[in-house]
Amino acid sequence: MMRMRGQEHVVVFTVKDTKKQSIPVITDWQLNERMYGELQGLNKQETAERYGKEQVHEWRRSYDIPPPNGESLEMCAQRAVTYFRDEIEPQLFSGKNVMIAAHGNSLRSIIMYLDKLTSQEVISLELSTGIPLLYIFKEGRYVRRGSPVGPTEAGVYAYTRVCCC
Repeated sequence: MMRMRGQEHVVVFTVKDTKKQSIPVITDWQLNERMYGELQGLNKQETAERYGKEQVHEWRRSYDIPPPNGESLEMCAQRAVTYFRDEIEPQLFSGKNVMIAAHGNSLRSIIMYLDKLTSQEVISLELSTGIPLLYIFKEGRYVRRGSPVGPTEAGVYAYTRVCCC
């Protein structure tokens, strides 16, 4: 609905109009950060003092060694990639664009799948917080294209986010 006021144009949207224009947001625990188990809530210094610097480094940077009562990157990848295959790929197959906002290890796992990285390559993969990555899904494969700038093809937009709470 548009109303005229002198030479000003004021656009008034109803709730119904706004819902038609909104982007659906879907949340799922499978995109949560890796669970660090007994390390959860400890800072790096406290953790190193309790378990030893080398042991902490091994837990944080290995692919398949979980911390006590926690997840390895491999375990995180199982759930994140399963979610990607089951829920996101069908959207891409139908020609839709998808933006993924998730935590670092969940995104790292999905990128491992998209780029066909080895377990050794993924553990050294660094993701910049707040810098988007664009993948174009074309002819059944994923092509990384850097940052999104008005894409015309179905794509996956992966953003990292810092959680402060």
